[in-house]
Amino acid sequence: MAKSDSNRGKRPSKNYKGGDNKRPQGKPFTPKQRPSTPQKKSNPDEIRLNRYIANAGICSRREADTYIAAGNVTVNGKPVTEMGYKVKRSDDVRFDGKRLSLEKKEYILLNKPKNFITTTSDEKGRRTVMELISSASNNRLLPVGRLDRNTTGLLLFTNDGDLTKKLTHPKHNVRKIYHVHLDNNLSLADLHKIEAGLELEDGPITVDSVSYIQGAPKREVGVEIHSGRNRIVRRIFEHLGYTVTKLDRVVFAGLTKKDLPRGHWRYLTEQEVINLRNIK
Repeated sequence: MAKSDSNRGKRPSKNYKGGDNKRPQGKPFTPKQRPSTPQKKSNPDEIRLNRYIANAGICSRREADTYIAAGNVTVNGKPVTEMGYKVKRSDDVRFDGKRLSLEKKEYILLNKPKNFITTTSDEKGRRTVMELISSASNNRLLPVGRLDRNTTGLLLFTNDGDLTKKLTHPKHNVRKIYHVHLDNNLSLADLHKIEAGLELEDGPITVDSVSYIQGAPKREVGVEIHSGRNRIVRRIFEHLGYTVTKLDRVVFAGLTKKDLPRGHWRYLTEQEVINLRNIK
């Protein structure tokens, strides 16, 4: 019988792998590995252009890509439309002709308590609002406008100089609402005088609206105003013979105290920042 016939019908061993090259027993099989491609080391002094723009507080990285592609961005005087382009921290990066700073823009909202003055330092050793946000950022943030030592409520901090100018310039009519407590009930006649406008020592003043607080005594009044003149709300009522016993700013440029206890702070949301930048 031929050799090939003697094995007919028999199944190959379960250890059979085929082929003539058999691996010696006891020696582990190690597949051949392809040589690795050397990785390019990143330069710590370089940063992607879209991230640079986002860190400058202009927009998100995804939106930055759109602006880059549209030609809104220049680097050292030349338009750059390449995705993934990297710039150095020393480069002159401009968005619509305006030079950007790599420092990330930050926006913090504080519900200010009493007995803190709105300044970065005080030679008399009084407590300042900067103590209340000391853990919020490593950047140098400044208050937008000011609140008197005994005035409570919303105070915004940022390192965005352009936004600060916008929110403090009278022409932008930034909306502010105060909850005012008086030593006596405000008469209806005096309420109408405030509505009509008053002549103070530094010129005329008008409010956007004034009303009694619903469900509260008539010594509690709500005032909406856009003027940034010093102590203006207190002086309006002092002019009519009242003393403001408590003053609380409850709305500033559309921002409210919702879920923000007295003495606490929070970061603004991206949408809140967009809303502030869209103020005309």
